[in-house]
Amino acid sequence: MSQNQKQMRWFTVGLIAFNMVWGLGNVVNNYAQQGISVVTSWILILALYFIPYALIVGQLGSTFKSSKGGVSSWVENTSTKRLAYYAAWTYWVVHIPYLAQKPQAILIALGWAVQGNGDMVSNMSMTTIALLSLVIFLLFLFLSTKGLTTLKVIGGLAGTAMFVMSILFILLAVGAPAVSKGMEFATPDMGNIKTYIPKFDFSYFTTISMLVFAVGGAEKISPYVNQTKNPAKEFPRGMFLLAGMVGVSAVLGSVAMGMLFASNNIPADLMRNGAYSAFQQLGNYYGVGNLLMIIYALTNTIGQISALAFSIDAPLQILLADADPMFVPNWLRKRSAKGTLVNGYLLTGILVSVIILLPILGIGNTDELVKWMTNLNSVVMPMRYLWVFFAYMMLNKAWKNYQSEYKFLKNPKLGFIAGTWCFAFTAFACVLGMVPKLDYATNPKAWWFQLMTNILTPIVLILLGMILPAIARRDKDKTAMPELKEI
Repeated sequence: MSQNQKQMRWFTVGLIAFNMVWGLGNVVNNYAQQGISVVTSWILILALYFIPYALIVGQLGSTFKSSKGGVSSWVENTSTKRLAYYAAWTYWVVHIPYLAQKPQAILIALGWAVQGNGDMVSNMSMTTIALLSLVIFLLFLFLSTKGLTTLKVIGGLAGTAMFVMSILFILLAVGAPAVSKGMEFATPDMGNIKTYIPKFDFSYFTTISMLVFAVGGAEKISPYVNQTKNPAKEFPRGMFLLAGMVGVSAVLGSVAMGMLFASNNIPADLMRNGAYSAFQQLGNYYGVGNLLMIIYALTNTIGQISALAFSIDAPLQILLADADPMFVPNWLRKRSAKGTLVNGYLLTGILVSVIILLPILGIGNTDELVKWMTNLNSVVMPMRYLWVFFAYMMLNKAWKNYQSEYKFLKNPKLGFIAGTWCFAFTAFACVLGMVPKLDYATNPKAWWFQLMTNILTPIVLILLGMILPAIARRDKDKTAMPELKEI
């Protein structure tokens, strides 16, 4: 790309990245975990983790600007093809729990859009929810094999609308006291700084995986690094702007949640219904009834449907589009006459269906289901970020072999330490995030079910990826046998 084509400015990069990374769900889910003290947690996670993470991504993107495989290409360039395969596998397989949660989110959003409350899903049995979710998923799995270009375009617009609604929520909530003079804050002592200080105990540290999950995904920004006019100066400015916007949105959004929901008595259904209930309350304060909630529910329904369709196909294409036959068996790379990855879709269908049906065995109600699925995703999804930091560590070990227009840290030893810190922090958050977020004494069966599934799910998914290269070798040996016989 010639210099005169590099027209993006730092504020443009920051805005694009903000749209990629942020959403109202990040505020609601973390408030449900920590209450109003999450304000302090947001500030800490942004300073200690998110800013270095985004800047690390910037250097990797700038160094390997011609690489099309993203994280797996970074790993291959800095280490081996085998590790690059594992990076690609991890990127794909962490989407399995994510896909399993989407049908439930669609049901919840539809319930609010149609009935104006969360009763539709809460009145269903766990078996009914699981079976309906399975039907929804299998339907979109089938439709994805036919191509869903129109739906993805609509979903992109819905995603932008969701982003606008997230910002609108903060503006409306902050302005509500001025409009509704009689409004009382749900959380007491919001003017006291002590209200915002977390209790740094074991229970607190089991919730930080949700914060890591919320600010993750910065690797999506990497293609824009070298599109700026001056990467060395403009990209870090864009990332600091991104961190500032995320920080303001997170802090003000959490304060807004504290105004609407008591921090010392968080509703059990907040993760499931919090965003819809918040817009419903704001609609009442502004005299528009359920209008804001209905707009949000409809937008979220379309957005969730599109995310489901897109996340079935896109990660699979990344894994199998240029898969190395040494690590991925022929049967998994098989395509139909129309180019559909037939067995890839089949494997996706099997794994996601298992997770969708698992709650029948040990989850008692809808709120437990939403909390478990959200926490499971916060444990599994950040596993892909580990490869980003691994690649950055290896990049700094071979510092002299690579050139980059933008460098996060010019000292390779400090760069290696920064990569190690982010790697260790992510792993620490994932491991502690496995601890269930419910009272053991109240429901020991559900507690053990969640603990075991939180531990076994990532292990099984990674082990499956380790088995495939052995199957690929066996396939290769079989194809070589006839040649040997002829000789």
